[in-house]
Amino acid sequence: TGGHTTEILRLLSCLSELYSPRHYIFADSDKMSEAKIRSFEQKRSETFSNSQFTLDRIPRSREVRQSWTSSVVTTLYSILHSLPLTYKLKPDLILCNGPGTCVPVCISALLLGLLGIKRAIIVYVESICRVETLSLSGKILYYFSDYFIVQWPDLKEKYPKSVYLGRIV
Repeated sequence: TGGHTTEILRLLSCLSELYSPRHYIFADSDKMSEAKIRSFEQKRSETFSNSQFTLDRIPRSREVRQSWTSSVVTTLYSILHSLPLTYKLKPDLILCNGPGTCVPVCISALLLGLLGIKRAIIVYVESICRVETLSLSGKILYYFSDYFIVQWPDLKEKYPKSVYLGRIV
């Protein structure tokens, strides 16, 4: 929601206008992200006249402090909503940074790739606040992402597949 959205928008502000259209996917219970994204895109349109984006909501895969058992069910439910959306969008690149919503979207994209429909490059950026351990999303997507970026050298040492670029958000 708030912090993850702020981080991803900081990353997106560095991308050229060639990364268009952008498709934002966030949890249906997220009350803050839509306004932040619309504000960001409004400012971006002042610089890039052909700026295009869409907003989509999916069920939240896991609430904070939700039990592991029920998380499996809600994540499967979220994947069922992500699959048709991912099929429709057929993204070239998925850039994500930690909220649980990114896991079903990435799994859906992986399934499309396995089925030979469309392969997306998955870039996961662990949140700046994760200094010593990965988030749950990070622990899952570490094995499935094409690029896994951490912002602290200690994480690079613990997770050798990761890429350490310093602080990027």
